[in-house]
Amino acid sequence: MKIKLPPFIKSYGFSIILIISIIIGSFLGIIYQKDAIVLKPFGDIFLNLLFTVIVPLVFFSISSAVAGMTNIRRLGKIMGSMIFVFVITGLIASMVMIIGVILYPPAIGAHVNLGNGVNVEHLKASEQMVKAFTVSDFADLLSKKNMLALIIFAILTGLATSAVGERGKSFANVLTAGSDVMMKLVSFIMYYAPIGLCAYFAYLAGVFGPELLGSYARAMVLYYPTAILYFFIAFTIYAFIAAKGEGVRRFWRNIIPASLIALATGSSMATIPANLEAANKNGVPKDISEVIIPIGATMHMEGSCLAAI
Repeated sequence: MKIKLPPFIKSYGFSIILIISIIIGSFLGIIYQKDAIVLKPFGDIFLNLLFTVIVPLVFFSISSAVAGMTNIRRLGKIMGSMIFVFVITGLIASMVMIIGVILYPPAIGAHVNLGNGVNVEHLKASEQMVKAFTVSDFADLLSKKNMLALIIFAILTGLATSAVGERGKSFANVLTAGSDVMMKLVSFIMYYAPIGLCAYFAYLAGVFGPELLGSYARAMVLYYPTAILYFFIAFTIYAFIAAKGEGVRRFWRNIIPASLIALATGSSMATIPANLEAANKNGVPKDISEVIIPIGATMHMEGSCLAAI
């Protein structure tokens, strides 16, 4: 006999499990403090799996999405809309934190040891662009450190595949299959997420928890409440603008796993797999999500806008 779960549990069950695992991990960290570091390897396994899948996932997702576009003008329209949204939302996030800093200056009473200075390599703007957007060897594309170069290579691969017409269909099918395989791999990895996040939050709370009560306390008091409020209020507004009430419901039904991964890792790139999965569940067209999400993870981070201010 099948047990019929309530709609709320069916929609938010996995997110609830992740939240509970994080709470348990945090309590373990508070109780055992630095002894909780023994759990870190279990968290590292989860993070390493996510980071490992990023490069092939980004390549196959972007290249297959671009190759599958029947009208190349659509890519230009997507990129134009993306840049507009990135700039506007980044400015909004920055303005929110500027207001917060004016009302509650975070540097008062802070004593931070900056350590010894380091030698910084001075490059011309043109050299910086070359270094950021290209690599000198194909093998260098296989590192998440060169994500922008990988994104450009994936877009060019997709364009080249589309340009050769019928002869490129077989290769386009390979790219699409690769994207599907990577997404299925992500779903496998997410089964381990409750254990991985529990272990990693135990480590974070046990090792770094006391440090947050020191010189960074005032900054944390400003940043975290502001970031949390921005996350809930601004993103709800953005989802409503996109698809009214249904957009808000879909967004909150599927975004929690990616949000918790971001909270644990502090890495936008680590959330790419979960964000792509959430976008698919939200009904976002694949050619949009598979192009914009990887680019956004490297070039547009509203949390970083808040922190930078």
